[in-house]
Amino acid sequence: MIDMVSSSFSRIAAVFALIFSIIYEPAFAGDGNKDNSSFILTPEAPDTPRINGARKYGARPGSDFLYRVPATGVRPMLFAAEGLPKGLKIDSSTGIISGAVKKEGTYKVLLSAENSQGRYEREFTIIIGDNLSLTPPLGWNSWNCWGNTVTQEKVMAAAKAMEEKGLADYGWSYINIDDGWQGIRGGKYNAIQPNRKFPDIKALADSIHAMGMKIGIYSGPWVATYAGHIGTHCDNPDGRYEWVEKKLHDENYKLDDPSGKYTRENQRRSGEFSFAEEDAAQWAEWGIDYLKYDWYPADYYSLKEMHDALAGTGRDIVYSISNGALFGLAPAFAEFAQCWRTTGDITDTWKSVSGIGFREQDRWAPYRSPGHWPDADMLVVGHVGWGEKTHPTRLTPDEQYSHITLWAMLASPMLLGCDMSKLDDFTISLLCNSEVIDIHQDVLGYQASKYYSDSGYATYVKPLEDGSVAVAMFNLSDSIRKIGFIPKHIGIIGTQKIRDVWRQKDIAEIDYRQRWETEVAPHGVVLVKVYPGNTKDKVVGYFRGR
Repeated sequence: MIDMVSSSFSRIAAVFALIFSIIYEPAFAGDGNKDNSSFILTPEAPDTPRINGARKYGARPGSDFLYRVPATGVRPMLFAAEGLPKGLKIDSSTGIISGAVKKEGTYKVLLSAENSQGRYEREFTIIIGDNLSLTPPLGWNSWNCWGNTVTQEKVMAAAKAMEEKGLADYGWSYINIDDGWQGIRGGKYNAIQPNRKFPDIKALADSIHAMGMKIGIYSGPWVATYAGHIGTHCDNPDGRYEWVEKKLHDENYKLDDPSGKYTRENQRRSGEFSFAEEDAAQWAEWGIDYLKYDWYPADYYSLKEMHDALAGTGRDIVYSISNGALFGLAPAFAEFAQCWRTTGDITDTWKSVSGIGFREQDRWAPYRSPGHWPDADMLVVGHVGWGEKTHPTRLTPDEQYSHITLWAMLASPMLLGCDMSKLDDFTISLLCNSEVIDIHQDVLGYQASKYYSDSGYATYVKPLEDGSVAVAMFNLSDSIRKIGFIPKHIGIIGTQKIRDVWRQKDIAEIDYRQRWETEVAPHGVVLVKVYPGNTKDKVVGYFRGR
């Protein structure tokens, strides 16, 4: 987080005789009872309209298309979309774009949102082709909150909270069911059917789609999943599981074998027979939009098998691999998956967040591209807990700002793992900063690179589509320290403005040769945008004039 200790920025931009003094307050680790509202940096969204989120969206020809225009501002609001390709329509009151486009191509659309306070327009590109998830997914996953106690009611409650608390207005859209929904095989496809905690997944999907959001589900290629439910593989050709037939499970078909013959460990293996096609067909019929496919170590055969099964359904289903992807399979992940977990499970500690974020991600950058995202795991803000009892994150406010900033700079998928009903104002402010979201959803999709890093701090740089550059200065140490950069060292020339992204305000104007620096709190971050940046003409003109 930007330094929460009362201090002033260093004297900068002497050529302009400009002194900026930005006051920061101390940040403390919360014990669950502290009110973190005093640490909110994100300004409240104005009453005037603003369209947020992604500027590009990908779908396959003929597939169901669903996109909700994310917009802040007072309601009622009137939405419009000029230039929609044939087959799509927009609901003017909700901003939900739906339908199907048969013809491949790139379609330039002008979105607008209008209310009593004004009108906002934004260019939006729809690409009908082979690639899905052209920007990293934003959403929620049930595991880090509910674990195996997840229910249909809890999932629907999360979707309602996503809308009611305003996250959907910033582009948060996925509502994902993790492990714990599975019953036994059966139905039309002899596919995995839900247990009693999920009486009607199709109705759940329809309800979430009606809100303009999307639904995800969980499975894995083993005989049994990590939580002890049946997986895509089986030892029998008819899909019978011996431990199920012997009733070695609880009321929700979770493996429970006191004898020890059928332990979770000895069921975490591939079976002789695969039901990938059957399961994928069932998910498509329910209207599933996202699959978390979970096993370790991941193998090429199972990876491609489920990719082919999903493709065969004719439905756009984002394919997310979990967990701890083997680097040797990086080319395969980049070919077959939209997302792949690069680490083991994250926890709500600075050691876990910093270890995953700063030491595990850089090597994956060559395999990242729009539609293919290395995944640093879920966000551990808000109330987390892996079961019925949750607790406020153990991350300090500073560490939470660093967590969100780093994931945005890395272009990692951002999936919440918290109890959505307990989102407080501070957590909402972390997740609903339009300018931070813009960096995360930038259509170039670049993973930030290190400008400098040592044991005490790390500075990351991310070029953005408009020619500007996002710079994140992280303090990894346990004491306050000054961190800075020189614009020319990150490829920028001319006079530039420095914008505090979390506070959404310009704080300096400097020459590109001059160092700019600020104090950063322990485990905190200062996130700035250097703009207007460089255009091609500007760069060419500069070097011609030398």
